[in-house]
Amino acid sequence: MITRFLTDVRVKFNPFSPRAKPARLFLSLIPPNARADGMKVETKMLPRTSTEPATLDVKFKDGKELKLELDKMRIPEVMEEVDRHSRILARKEELTGN
Repeated sequence: MITRFLTDVRVKFNPFSPRAKPARLFLSLIPPNARADGMKVETKMLPRTSTEPATLDVKFKDGKELKLELDKMRIPEVMEEVDRHSRILARKEELTGN
């Protein structure tokens, strides 16, 4: 997963719910030095009895925001959505020579 273009990651999930697996896996894919490199990672744990859906909000360096409902998605789909915009930003960066 391409994480160098992410500036802000917000995840909200019930850790005891089986539908929260994509949220947990996404958090595990973020590199350990991401916060030191300037990424803001915010997690909100919902109570065990909560029926609120798991959500992921991602903000990219160009200002685009991506909001996903994770209880309806699998982790490959989540990674594909995030990587799609990251690849566009990588291509733009490569063409401008930065």
